[in-house]
Amino acid sequence: MRFNSKIKTIQWIDNYSRIIDQTIIPYEFKYLDITSGDEMVNAIKTMIVRGAPAIGIAGAHAIVLYAQELEKTYTDLNEFAQELIKKADYVNEARPTAVNLMWAVKKQKEVINNGVNNNLSIHELINNLKENGIKLENEDVEINKKIGDYGAEIVPKGATILTHCNAGALATVGYGTALGVVRSAYANDNTIQVFADETRPRQQGARLTTFELVTDGIPVTLITDGMCSYFMKQGKIDLVITGADRIAANGDSANKIGTYTVAIAAKYHNVPFYIAAPLSTIDTSIKTGDEIVIEERSHEEVTHINGKNICIDGVNIINPGFDVTPHELIAGIITEKGILRPDYKTSIAEAFA
Repeated sequence: MRFNSKIKTIQWIDNYSRIIDQTIIPYEFKYLDITSGDEMVNAIKTMIVRGAPAIGIAGAHAIVLYAQELEKTYTDLNEFAQELIKKADYVNEARPTAVNLMWAVKKQKEVINNGVNNNLSIHELINNLKENGIKLENEDVEINKKIGDYGAEIVPKGATILTHCNAGALATVGYGTALGVVRSAYANDNTIQVFADETRPRQQGARLTTFELVTDGIPVTLITDGMCSYFMKQGKIDLVITGADRIAANGDSANKIGTYTVAIAAKYHNVPFYIAAPLSTIDTSIKTGDEIVIEERSHEEVTHINGKNICIDGVNIINPGFDVTPHELIAGIITEKGILRPDYKTSIAEAFA
């Protein structure tokens, strides 16, 4: 039995990309039609679309949009491809931490290079880029369902699951990674419930995770980021499942700021801490989490809530978007190929073999 999520975060339609505007949830729920590459890059940067898997698909779509624009200027295949590669590199830089973006851009670059090697027409190359973008889009949903089904196996009956940030349908094309596990587990046991950290400063837990779960009828309780230890000590949290934006070859995992704190609390209270993420989130080119670039985001994310300043002018602000949870704190990494366990160097290498 499987739970069906109705949310489709991003999809290619004819000659444009349609995405959910996540900056206005829960006040409004609406789709935006993205018709240019620059629009999509801006959507990625401003978190209109967010979540590592969804960002990856958005990047793949952005390259198609740029290709359609360049077709109006270039008639020579090689010149067209050279300029499109530059645009792809620009897309690659939209957000530095989520490796799924780099992964999807690389997939589209392979299509470009194959098109040049096979001397395709520009129109044929663009069609191949569209087809590949749609293929990656569809595969994402199926991958998430596999993650959900594998993860459901480790959820005890009647469990309360703590999440941090949003790793649901809204962070992917559909279904979700951490919330994919919740959905699959809930389909077989409707006594399962979720505690959602609000996730300062962007409040993705409060705004997005609770929105998804309430919409789907799955019981969810919102708590502030500092409350997790309190509830763990009371025995009210059975396991933690979060998503990830980049996982190193040794299992160190970057996720939304505050995840590391949750993992430390979970370790102290003997609460299993799991990561749910597709293999595309694992970056085997880096040995440890020390090599992961941490995005520094706007200070206004900390100083303002709903456009209103909440602190005195002149205060110093530091706003890293992510932190890295050491692999020693992670009980398992739930992927579409099963649950990877320590030693992660070995299990990750075997997953890619």
